[in-house]
Amino acid sequence: MSDRNTAAPATPHRRHIEFDRLHNFRDLGGYRSTDGRTVAWGALYRADSLGKLAGADWDRFLGLGIRTVIDLRYPWEIEAKGRIPEPERFTYANLSIEHRPYDQAAIDPDVDPWRYLADRFAEVTEDGAEEIRRAIELIAAGPGPAVFHCTSGKDRTGLIAAFVLTLLGVSEEEVLADFALTELATARLTADWHAANPGRTMRWPSYGRAPERILSLVLADLTARHGSPAEYLRARVGITPATTARLRERLLR
Repeated sequence: MSDRNTAAPATPHRRHIEFDRLHNFRDLGGYRSTDGRTVAWGALYRADSLGKLAGADWDRFLGLGIRTVIDLRYPWEIEAKGRIPEPERFTYANLSIEHRPYDQAAIDPDVDPWRYLADRFAEVTEDGAEEIRRAIELIAAGPGPAVFHCTSGKDRTGLIAAFVLTLLGVSEEEVLADFALTELATARLTADWHAANPGRTMRWPSYGRAPERILSLVLADLTARHGSPAEYLRARVGITPATTARLRERLLR
């Protein structure tokens, strides 16, 4: 795969790809691996719901040359909100890594928000191990470029991004920083919720937030249970050395 961008993230490379209706679409390129290589630009993207693509946004998306789309949402979310237009154009997979739904807008405002979300992530890492493995294997196998997404591009998407970057040898500091970039989209994600839920009250003041603290707790929890996030991915998820090698071959330059 060439490390040249196929479209929108022109030189100099742009982490955030601008869309009218999507608020959290990001290129995962540019992060440095411990082996001295760098994640290729224009090869792997993370996003909020691609069911929102239409009009100029759709044309802009097609310009990226994406060939693989991984939708991390529940099937019922896709039924309610729609999947990417023309899924037959892509290698498309719906891999719902979360198995226990909850409503973030209705969370008790008095709970510790970061511990609460870290505990929900812990459920995903155990319940969704098979889907996590299949998502990572698909990213490794291609075809590329690839994108993975959920509804807000925050929690489920953030977890897969953290695992892929970890397997690529990106430092924990940069993994945490990438997760926290969702904070730049929080206001727009919150506005979207209010627009889609007229008459409802958002109880939880931390809706749409994604500070580093959440993922830091998640990675610490995985280390306590499995020895390290990498060991969790090997022993619990089933990521083989061959998959890691393919992932690095495809995405590192």
